[in-house]
Amino acid sequence: MTLTINTNISSIVAQRNLANATGSLNKAIERMTTGYRINHAGDNAAGYSIARNWETQLGSLDVAADNAAMGADMMQTLEDHYSLISSHLQRVRDLTEQAANGTYGSDSLNAIKSEITARLEEVDRISKNCEYNGRHLMTGEINSSINLQVGLYSSEDSKIGLSADLFKKAEVGELFKKYSKGDGSEDATLASVSDVATKCSGADASTMLNKIDNVIKEISNRTTTLGAAQNRIDSAIESIGVQSENITSSLSTLRDADISKESSNYIKAQILQQAAATLLSTANQTPSIALNLL
Repeated sequence: MTLTINTNISSIVAQRNLANATGSLNKAIERMTTGYRINHAGDNAAGYSIARNWETQLGSLDVAADNAAMGADMMQTLEDHYSLISSHLQRVRDLTEQAANGTYGSDSLNAIKSEITARLEEVDRISKNCEYNGRHLMTGEINSSINLQVGLYSSEDSKIGLSADLFKKAEVGELFKKYSKGDGSEDATLASVSDVATKCSGADASTMLNKIDNVIKEISNRTTTLGAAQNRIDSAIESIGVQSENITSSLSTLRDADISKESSNYIKAQILQQAAATLLSTANQTPSIALNLL
């Protein structure tokens, strides 16, 4: 092999290998400290792009899960208020049945009317104060469908529509005027708390029993519809969880570093770096051998 001074091929080779070993060492250190084997687009251009897209989807799924949970909470709020209304109406029915017995004097009937009035006024208060996030749920304020965004996209498959029928008025006047006949027709003589209380506690008490039953049935039907909506929302929450879990698993497979493998790469690169550094030192001394020829 030719001995030269100006060009030291051995040194150049050693420098290149030292640089490669140092690069491998740094990459192994980066992967072990971040826990990712794809930290830059240069590590895996396609994988980096896919990982970023999946990260975006995971963030969106978290928001979708929150949206669905809020929808479920809103439905639960509505159901709980209907449960309270049902209990008051049941008590009104019991009192009406007492008044219909015909054995009570005026004082007793007045006492019955007083409690019926109080119960009905509480139904009105409950319906007017049932709200979620500033939206009143039992006053008819919500007169169009509400869409819950429970998916990633703008398609209908990513939404759950809550019909405006879920948010019908629940004031006493509305319930008894419109639903007490059982056929949806209106009875103008039952348009207020006073109207209903008077008839429930007077010669009309017995006829009011069937009307109260119809109103209670209406409340029950509304609650059943709420339950169906809640089941859809619960299903959406479960589906979001499964989707999020699958994407997370795929992201882990694509991006996460195998620490045992990277630790082996680290040791290998460290040994190569040390060997290259030692040989570079030796190679740098090679041209000085020429002095021995002088």
